[in-house]
Amino acid sequence: MNIKAGTVVGLTYELKVSKEEDEIESAPFSVEVREADDPFYFLFGQSGLPEKFEELLEGKKLNEEFSFTLTTEEAYGEADEELLVTLPVDQFSKERGFIPSMLEEGNFLPLVDENGYPMQAKVLKNMGEELLLDFNHPLVGFDLHFEGKVIEVRKATKKEIEQGQLEEENRN
Repeated sequence: MNIKAGTVVGLTYELKVSKEEDEIESAPFSVEVREADDPFYFLFGQSGLPEKFEELLEGKKLNEEFSFTLTTEEAYGEADEELLVTLPVDQFSKERGFIPSMLEEGNFLPLVDENGYPMQAKVLKNMGEELLLDFNHPLVGFDLHFEGKVIEVRKATKKEIEQGQLEEENRN
């Protein structure tokens, strides 16, 4: 079976990122490895991943290897200054599940949006009474280099398609 809409896809891969600054491209460095003991599964066409990522995987089949690069524009784009937000530190209290070490610069805070969906923000600066948080995707501003292998392709269940996500019992 080939990867197409309505299929569940399992991948192993290494993701490397690089960034171009002043017309000089940095050497790609590894940021994530998904191996056979912890593969990445998603519902093709409803993954929430960059469109180009799915486009480049479409039509591939079981055990097929892949290697491609998404430019910054094809991936998560450039940083959006409107997603830099200052919030009072007291919103991140112990009662809300936060401990002081979580508020250190460079850490990612696990948060929930107004609809109950998980999200994260990077602490850019702890200014004492306020935190400067970055809600941009962590891979914004980077070219993404994927090398991997398709380890599963199966027809999605009706429920998975309706809900737009994998059923727990169908995740390997």
